[in-house]
Amino acid sequence: MQLQLVKPRMGLEWVKLGVRTFWRQPIALAALFFLCMAGMSLISALPIVGTILALTLLPTFSLIMMVAAAEVWSNRVPTPVLIWHILRQGKERLAALATLGACYAVGFGLVMFLSSLVDGGEFARVYLGLAPLSQELAQSASFQAAMWTACLLYLPLSFLFWHAPALVHWHNLPAFKAMFFSIVACTRNIGAFFMFGVGWVTLFLLVAAVLTLVTGLLSLVVGHIAMALMIAAAMALAAMLFTSIVFTFRDCFAAPEKPISAENTA
Repeated sequence: MQLQLVKPRMGLEWVKLGVRTFWRQPIALAALFFLCMAGMSLISALPIVGTILALTLLPTFSLIMMVAAAEVWSNRVPTPVLIWHILRQGKERLAALATLGACYAVGFGLVMFLSSLVDGGEFARVYLGLAPLSQELAQSASFQAAMWTACLLYLPLSFLFWHAPALVHWHNLPAFKAMFFSIVACTRNIGAFFMFGVGWVTLFLLVAAVLTLVTGLLSLVVGHIAMALMIAAAMALAAMLFTSIVFTFRDCFAAPEKPISAENTA
């Protein structure tokens, strides 16, 4: 395994590859994304430990979408069977994924705790769905300060886990070593990841603007169709974002000895 440096413009290329790959197999990738989201939602509904368990699954969820995108890029159709292949990859890798999940849950909890010191926990409760967001609360200085605090703290946390599941899966690294190389790769290629973020924010805003116009017209006729369209578009964009992650991994690290595909998990 060798870390590779990429030019900032690659960030926009990663966005294009994510969108292009998604539209090669939109039904398959959207179905896997929805399956993972539904599973996490059901688990998070469990009393007391649900939210924690759902957070621990996020690195594995990210890996599932990366493997699925790699399958599509290799001209194969991803199916839910690849989840079983990932779970069969051996005790060491499963233990590493579990460790990643536990570390992510702890890290996320720490981010929420530190943001709570700013506004008394209002932002954390809203973010976790434990309290509604009112216009007055959203405009309060303490709430906005807590939100930006959480965003700034979440950036290094996301860098720690961005490549880590893929490094465990394709390079067989232990969890803490994978996290170390993940944050090093992200910081060394910060220009590309900045452009990656700019690309996705721009795409989300453009789609939101178009949807606002379209749904505004549709709501005059059929309101529930407009809402369904907005939800479907949001889910599709989120699936495209997760689809693009594998290309950031592919370009930041030298390829493993075997091709990046779900077949290597069998």
